Amino acid sequence: MIETRLIDGKGFAEGLRARLAGEVAAFTARHGAAPGLAVVLVGSDPASSVYVRSKARQTVEVGMASYEHLLPAETGEDELLALLARLNADPGVNGILVQLPLPAHIDTQKVLAALDPAKDVDGFHVVNAGRLAVGLDALVPCTPLGCVMLLKHHLGSLAGLKAVVVGRSNIVGKPIAQLLLREDCTVTIAHSRTRDLPAECRQADILIAAVGRPEMVRGDWIKPGATVIDVGINRVAGPDGKNRLVGDVAFAEAQGIAGLITPVPGGVGPMTIACLLANTLTAARRQRGED
Repeated sequence: MIETRLIDGKGFAEGLRARLAGEVAAFTARHGAAPGLAVVLVGSDPASSVYVRSKARQTVEVGMASYEHLLPAETGEDELLALLARLNADPGVNGILVQLPLPAHIDTQKVLAALDPAKDVDGFHVVNAGRLAVGLDALVPCTPLGCVMLLKHHLGSLAGLKAVVVGRSNIVGKPIAQLLLREDCTVTIAHSRTRDLPAECRQADILIAAVGRPEMVRGDWIKPGATVIDVGINRVAGPDGKNRLVGDVAFAEAQGIAGLITPVPGGVGPMTIACLLANTLTAARRQRGED
């Protein structure tokens, strides 16, 4: 049986934020103003509200300016677009994040397209997606960026490794495949229509699970010694009736098979906000002509 080691995303994210705090202080000293991040939340979805508060707190902790725009659920699309236009034009705002999902009456793609790509710190604008796809500098979606940071920290060079990404979303699956290609991995994107999905997964030196289905990836889908990155965060009822968080990988089954694995919680999740802050600093530097 293999000794499975945990990938401590929480600890890595703390170290990343500490490094960012030093770099933010230096940026602020050079320019007389801190990088600014604006977060826009429409409605009062409980999970989104908690996430936005956490983003604002961590933004301030690393020395950045935080601008929260908490709008009622009935906010019209035109009103939201007008706010984004003002934020695009505000030189004190270097990064803009619109918390998803948006209410049904608002066209999400229209809203994302209205962002200045240079301030799109979520990396969802089609310009950033296109630049990533063709190998140019881009603001990269935060969760995929965090996953690759963790992989490189633990594995060193990823060149030549076989990576299987289960999930093809624009938020995680597609961008993480592009980032892994940049690292010279051989990449397969698998999904719900993949024939013999377990067999595809068993080929992976690096297995990325990003489907949003609790414990879908079973232990016997994992190649012995593989590195498993579990992006899923699913809330399920436990035997005691209380909710608990589980990933897209059957964690208990993966123990003794995977060489490295991210736990849920404490794995990929903490990296997302840390990488959002890193993207905000990158955006600020580029807007000042530093990068």
